[in-house]
Amino acid sequence: MALASLVEELRAFVSERDWGQFHDPKNLAMLLASEAGELLAEYRWIPNHRADAFSREPEARQRIANEIGDVAIALLLLCDRTGIDLEAAAQEKLARNRQRYPVELAKGRAARPLG
Repeated sequence: MALASLVEELRAFVSERDWGQFHDPKNLAMLLASEAGELLAEYRWIPNHRADAFSREPEARQRIANEIGDVAIALLLLCDRTGIDLEAAAQEKLARNRQRYPVELAKGRAARPLG
């Protein structure tokens, strides 16, 4: 229910500003990609072995949280505009990934299983 409430709040926010005219699926997908890029930029030049510790540093954590918020908003707006149920899409994808990446072939491996 919290997700539905957030979507309603986003709809009101967009409506109050008359931004729906700019929120076609293509523009929202580009917004999502650009916001994800800004999140990725927070980790630029951070060595992999430092990424967890960096994420806990107060200043970095706040910037990362802000970017995650932007990514979430863009994704929710895109899902709302296209009528795609985010939770259902994620559950369906997870079910497919369970079949595609069985534990016995994928555990501890970054590479995709063959086949």
